[in-house]
Amino acid sequence: MGAPMARRLAAAGNEMSVYDVSSKALAGFQNLENTRVAASPADAAENVNILITMLPESNHVRDALLGPDGAATRMKPGGIVLEMSTGDVQALSSLSRKLAEFELRLIDAPVGRTPLDAERGTLLIMVGASEDDIRTVKPILEALGDEIVHVGPFGSGLKLKLVNNYMSMIGMVMTAEALNAAQMLGLDLEQTVHVLQSTTAGRGQINVNFPNKVLRGDLSPDFPLRLGLKDISLGVKLAQSAGAPTPLGAAAQQMFAMAEPWGRSEQDCTAMLHLMRDMAGPPTGDAKKEKT
Repeated sequence: MGAPMARRLAAAGNEMSVYDVSSKALAGFQNLENTRVAASPADAAENVNILITMLPESNHVRDALLGPDGAATRMKPGGIVLEMSTGDVQALSSLSRKLAEFELRLIDAPVGRTPLDAERGTLLIMVGASEDDIRTVKPILEALGDEIVHVGPFGSGLKLKLVNNYMSMIGMVMTAEALNAAQMLGLDLEQTVHVLQSTTAGRGQINVNFPNKVLRGDLSPDFPLRLGLKDISLGVKLAQSAGAPTPLGAAAQQMFAMAEPWGRSEQDCTAMLHLMRDMAGPPTGDAKKEKT
């Protein structure tokens, strides 16, 4: 993601220095207008006001900023580090405290969408920062994305990105689990995909049922949790009869089974959100009775 983002910034007329430990990653920047290939993170950060990190893991970011020849040693005091990677929240907080010792501010602004969006400047950017800091970096963000969401204070952008990726990776397993079961049951995979793309299952609960029901405060049952338990149980039984593994299905079955003891079995299936909240706290009588 970093390389196409850097090219977008150069094309927007920004004077830049770029650095990566991989010479392959830097190959396309040798003759790029407005761009200097630096010899180290410190060299890249020499007297700059804004520095962007876009790296695979939190330890890579820390090394680039605070390691030998780290960028933090050369930036102008009062400058901003715009951390756009997807990393660990605690590591981000620790990094903020360390950068403050250099009189540097840290903004978390991880991105969503694809490398193609990075090339086109159509990334979705989730920003955790103060209003003043966002105003400072806004021209840079606008060169990179067409949807910039100010999520909240520092750290909020990364938290939302991790929630997004949490959902995405579970969805990856869920989709593979369902398609594998379909194949092992002898169903035509192309037809299965076509049907699933046309139902709530494929279109996603976050797009269909949740906004129209629980997120509007409506728990009246379009399809109650009681029937959800029936259907997931039938689905797990069928998949297992073909020898298909059902790790997520089995876990979901257990969650649906919890609706009755928590007094929610006749509520809409989207009340699963409230059931999760119930289970996050002590199982008091009041929590069991709560219906909103």
